[in-house]
This record gives sequence, C-alpha cells and structure tokens, in this order.
Amino acid sequence: MDNRLIVFGLHELEGIGWKTMQQLISRFPELHHLFDLSSAEIVAKGIRASVAEQIATRFTPAFIEQKLHIYMKQSIQILTLLDDEYPTILKETAQPPWVLYVKGNLSLLSGRLLGMVGTRTPTLYGKRIAEEWAAALSRAGFGVVSGLARGIDSKAHLGALQGKSKTVAVLGCAINQIYPRENALLYRNIEQDGVIVSEYPIGTGMRPGMFPQRNRIIAGLSLGVTVVEAAEDSGSLITVEFALDESRDVFAVPGPIDSRQSSGVHRLLKDGAKLVTRVEEILDDYNHIIRPEDRGTIAKPSPVFTLTEEEGEILRKLSNEPISIDSLLEQCQFTFGHLHAVLLSLLMKKAIKQLPGSTYILA
Repeated sequence: MDNRLIVFGLHELEGIGWKTMQQLISRFPELHHLFDLSSAEIVAKGIRASVAEQIATRFTPAFIEQKLHIYMKQSIQILTLLDDEYPTILKETAQPPWVLYVKGNLSLLSGRLLGMVGTRTPTLYGKRIAEEWAAALSRAGFGVVSGLARGIDSKAHLGALQGKSKTVAVLGCAINQIYPRENALLYRNIEQDGVIVSEYPIGTGMRPGMFPQRNRIIAGLSLGVTVVEAAEDSGSLITVEFALDESRDVFAVPGPIDSRQSSGVHRLLKDGAKLVTRVEEILDDYNHIIRPEDRGTIAKPSPVFTLTEEEGEILRKLSNEPISIDSLLEQCQFTFGHLHAVLLSLLMKKAIKQLPGSTYILA
C-alpha cells in the first residue's frame, strides 16, 4: 500500500493531528512498517502512548479500505499532501493540511484564487460589494475562496458563481456537514459548480478552534485576501493574520468611519493593508497573470431585456441606494396596485432587487 493511502488512513484515526502526523512521517520513513509494529515499538520512537495504541490495534489495510469506501459512496475525493494534484501554493505554507476532503471540481484548487472574507452581519453596502466584486473577479479568471459562513462569505460565493472561475468553500467542519443550515442550497450549488474543501474527516464533531484553523487554508490557497466589513473582533481578521504570515496580499474595503462593521477594516488600513475602492484596483496587482481574453470581461454584463415605457420610468428612479415603495409612489403618478405590478415585472426581468422593508435597488 502506497504512502498516500497510509497518510489518509492515519488521518482518519482519532487523536492524530498535524504535528503527530509530521512525527510519524519523519520517524517512520517506511510507513507500511506501522502495520506490523506493537504499541511499545511505536512509543519507543517518541509517539504518544494513546496514538501508538490506536495504530497497533486499529490501523490495518482493511481499516483504510473501509474508510475509502465510505468516502467513495458519498462522491468525496481524497487529496493528500503527497499527491501531485495537491495545490502547490497551499503545499508551500507553514502548515498545509495532510489530507483534504473534496467535493466538486478538484481542478479549481490549482487555479488562480483570491480570498474574500468579512463579517457575518454585513450592511447592505457590504453585501453588495462582496457579491459584485466576487462576480467581477470570477469573470476576470480568478476563483474566489471563502468560508461558507453567513454574511460576506455567502455573498462572495454567490457572486463568484455568476462568473466562469467559480468559487472554493473551505469548511470549518467535516465535509458532509452543512453549517450554517441556511446555506444548504448554496452548499449544493457550490458542490455542483465550484468546489468544497475540508481537512476534517467525516464524523468529526464541531469544537472551538476548528473554524479559526480553517482560515489558514483560505489564506493559503489565495494569492491575496480582500476584507469586506469586519469589526475589531471579527474572525475574518484571523484569515488576514494567516495571509500576512504567508506573505499574501491583503486588500481592505473602507466603510463609514462610524460603522462598527468596518472598524476592523480601518485598523487594517492603518496597519498598511492596501485600500481598494474599485475591484479593478485588486486586479491591477495581478495584471501580469490575467489572460488577454479575460481583460475585457471584468465589467458587469448588461442585462438583456426589453422595458416598457413605465418600467423605464421606474428604473430611472432607482440606484444602488434602497428606495421604498412609498417614496416611489410620491415620485410617480401610478396607483399602488399599478406600481406594484411594474415592480413585479422588473423583478421578474432581474432588472431590480427587492430588499427587506419593501425597498428596491438596481440589480
């Protein structure tokens, strides 16, 4: 049995974390010898007694085959640090995962990737920036990496799915767990059109530290990380720390000076992060790797639809700032029922978006 499968099998045993795996690989160059050693012989090499006991009593080729079968039945791909397909940019980080569990298009992990993270409680401004910029990055040939959390992460994934380069979701839980549950549909869409990644085996229970730890993978896969709204105590700033440790670019989107959601971003700017107010300013740093055929695809494609005269009148009154149906009623000569019908038609044509509180913005 080759070493990659043995690494996978060891990773499936409880109590074998990153450092223990490193010890096993360095102290047992011929990993298949572990199948024949007693726990005492393994302990003699400096391995913890609890780990040695697990290896001596449970670790067999049959155990590995059984685990592989479980993942195959669920269409989960296994990628180990010893595989040629393992992303080079992640392999070169300080603590690359020994095993990645993958659903979706594995090849996306070796593409050009940019991270996008932020608060779980964004403003309308933050949601719009995350979705629109992620879509633009995806159209320009960059997959967008984020953590499938509420808020900015979700909007970044949604935006990137609108482009051609799609998105990478790095989970802070086992790959067969969907957290938060409200992102179940988004999870399925990414599984179909993007790629989902976790370093945690099936059956791993959630515990503190797992989500911050996955942030090193988001940073490690990315050429640079963009922060869209983050408070001073935001977990997304942990991703920034990992990005800086790995000499990745850090971009920060400013917000209102009195917005708590942007307080952490403003601190990043004071500390030297690159201020960006247009998505093109991010792409400028990667002009040397943008393909010529992608340079003209950054702008949002114009929607293709035919407007009636009344629809055009309403559309000209909308912008990126929310406006209520009551305000629209004051600005036009329509009855409430007529205006509601026009707005519904514009929604169906995807020319506008409806926000909470019966407010509307341009799509």
